[in-house]
Amino acid sequence: MKPKIHPEYKEAKVICACGNTFTTRSTKPLLKIELCNKCHPFFSGGERRIVDTAGQVERFKRRYRAKVSKEAKEVKEAKE
Repeated sequence: MKPKIHPEYKEAKVICACGNTFTTRSTKPLLKIELCNKCHPFFSGGERRIVDTAGQVERFKRRYRAKVSKEAKEVKEAKE
């Protein structure tokens, strides 16, 4: 390996959007992340957490509510 061309590998602090912090090693001293093992749905210990990426969950819920209300209206009209 050539000397003096590799970046310095040192201890780094990681800060998650949920507030969890931990230390690891990296070439950067501070890492800011959106998901960690405490808030990711797969690793959250069975807790039901929804990770909303760019409003996709809210968009789905809006579309689902519209469909359900439309179906309820059709059923109501069919009974009359």
